[in-house]
Amino acid sequence: MDWNRVEGNWKQFKGNVKEQWGKLTDDDLDEIAGRREQLEGKIQERYGVEKDRAREDVDAWFGKNVN
Repeated sequence: MDWNRVEGNWKQFKGNVKEQWGKLTDDDLDEIAGRREQLEGKIQERYGVEKDRAREDVDAWFGKNVN
């Protein structure tokens, strides 16, 4: 499964994202709009993690919630 499914169904996935990363605001989620790079960037910003860590976290979330 590819990321296009998340982008296409972002409204459905927003709740799961908010549960996983509670520091992300509703405005953040609206700005992200399902784009993976935007999500990773906001995770870096809000949680103070490096890019690789944010990517790994998103990979883990994607595998658990989308596949």
